[in-house]
Amino acid sequence: MSNHKPLLEMKSIVKDFGGLRALDNVDLTIDAGEILGLVGENAAGKSTLIKILTGIYSKTAGEIFWEGRKVEINNRADSLKLGIDAIYQNLGLVETLNVPENLFLGKELKKKILGITILDNKKMENESRRFIKEIIGLDITNFRDPIINLSGGQRQSVAIARAIYWDAKLVIMDEPTASLGVEEVLKTFEIIRNLKKNNTAVIFICHNLEHVFEVADKIMVLRTGERVGFMNRKEADKQQIVSLMVGLDAKTAS
Repeated sequence: MSNHKPLLEMKSIVKDFGGLRALDNVDLTIDAGEILGLVGENAAGKSTLIKILTGIYSKTAGEIFWEGRKVEINNRADSLKLGIDAIYQNLGLVETLNVPENLFLGKELKKKILGITILDNKKMENESRRFIKEIIGLDITNFRDPIINLSGGQRQSVAIARAIYWDAKLVIMDEPTASLGVEEVLKTFEIIRNLKKNNTAVIFICHNLEHVFEVADKIMVLRTGERVGFMNRKEADKQQIVSLMVGLDAKTAS
């Protein structure tokens, strides 16, 4: 018998909003260092499932296991403590602050001079520059500029770096390529692959199946709140995924 324990297991997850069932017995499994493409049409249940995982919504029924132990995620702090972070399309960055100020927001590094505690801006800048270059693979020259002056790809890289710097083991990326140009999309693929190399799991939510097939190890399909497909990317084809998304194929389970 295998002793393998996935990083995350969501079992038979149900979410009701009054009389509306948004999720109906949905399972999700992901290993450390694995990239899971999560796809489905609008209102398929992707956002609801992720909001349960990040503590924004409470599940109606079901179980969540993290590194083999049953856990309850009741709020955002619970998910962050486990090592789960999400990067949404708005990125959650403060546009008037620079890169180090965003990376260390709320967790600023400090030092004492003559008994007075002050921010250690130099250390935060050096640490930000090193981390983003070594782990994310991006060399940002204008570190002291407000985030608003950076490109969309650079801002996204800062958001990813912030999650990884603070020990995220699972990063959820919601439509990370939606508003990027070709070069920045390719850079995002590179960053995701670097996360995989560092044993960080990624849930990659994306409407662009070309992008999903480019980086995902496995693909999970939701339709009207139900899981209708879960497969290795190498064993799937785009037409099969589209058919499952829109309901033109028989429901499959695994």
